[in-house]
Amino acid sequence: MARRVKPPLASRRRVVLLALALVVFAAHVAVTNHIAEGMIDFGAAQAMPARIEVAYVRELELAAPPPAAAPAAAPVAAPPAVAPAASAAASGATNVKTAKAAKPRVTVTAPEPEPPAEAAPAEPPPEPAPEPAITAAAEPASAASAPEPVSAAASEPALDTAAAAAEAVASAASGAATFDWPASTRVTYVLTGNYRGEVQGDAQVEWVRAGNRYQVHLDLTVGPSFAPLITRRMSSDGELGPGGLEPRRYDQDTKVVMRDRKRIAMSFDPQTVTLANGDRRDSVPGVQDTASQFVQLTFLFTTRPDLLKVGGSFEVPLALPNRVDRWTYDVLGEETLYTSFGPLQSFHLKPRRESTKPGDLRAEIWFAPQLRYLPVRIRIEQDAANFVDLMIARKPQMASP
Repeated sequence: MARRVKPPLASRRRVVLLALALVVFAAHVAVTNHIAEGMIDFGAAQAMPARIEVAYVRELELAAPPPAAAPAAAPVAAPPAVAPAASAAASGATNVKTAKAAKPRVTVTAPEPEPPAEAAPAEPPPEPAPEPAITAAAEPASAASAPEPVSAAASEPALDTAAAAAEAVASAASGAATFDWPASTRVTYVLTGNYRGEVQGDAQVEWVRAGNRYQVHLDLTVGPSFAPLITRRMSSDGELGPGGLEPRRYDQDTKVVMRDRKRIAMSFDPQTVTLANGDRRDSVPGVQDTASQFVQLTFLFTTRPDLLKVGGSFEVPLALPNRVDRWTYDVLGEETLYTSFGPLQSFHLKPRRESTKPGDLRAEIWFAPQLRYLPVRIRIEQDAANFVDLMIARKPQMASP
């Protein structure tokens, strides 16, 4: 019977070492795959929202500024049912109560008005005639003088109708139509300026709307389009509310030649603002981001043209990548801008901030009432020697309604 020969000790050791190496390699592969999956998830979270694509088919023509338009009113809750024993005076008070439209929180400081000239005393108004009592058994009046009687079974719908009618009458009395957000619009600019020497380029502000969702994009290119020195995209994504734009996310993507791409993102919810470094700050009603502020100001001037009184000022809360503070916009004056399509009247605004640091950017803006209060010139300045100046290059382009 042949005797079994054991393998040499060195061979057994090599087999053990090989098996151990395979186990370690498999563990490394598993860990690497886990990290890679985490990086993919992180990249997806940091990816900018997909842009809403639209086709621009017409140009916005110059026209007189639109009349002041009131923001869309918030839904009105149905009033409580009126007991049969309620007095006629209480019912009339309920019928004429109206719901006020929500407005953005804006603090306005206007220049001191001049005292009015002394006027002759007016004659006392005549005493009002006593109002006729309204009862369930009242005689039917003519259609031109009184409404038709309403049965008790339809009292609650009648109250709703009366409230809506009173709101419409109040709106008509104030001469303010309901604000209607415009179709998607793109404004194109020619860029000039100085940054370690004279620079040129182009930029555009794009306002896009799909239902109740909006996007605002500010794209800026320094240098030739085929080989830019600097590109920056600032995008705001959010919803439309009674007070204007309500940002939900802000993204900023910057690429400088010979440097790594730099990206930041911020998020908004009703209570907090999450900054680019992950810190959380308390939100402020009406807060905007770097991109949305341009369209929000257009909304404010359309609904509140009195804000553009020369010498006046107003505040707008702004969330920047590293903090949330208030900007005070001073209305410096009216200026005529000479564009490629003719002279254009505008209002020149310059912001002041609660706190400033060396190197902080400031953006002076010119708004044109003849172009629906769109921003037609934007000067972004770091200091006197480093700035870019964006001047509107053509009439704004608009999508189909």
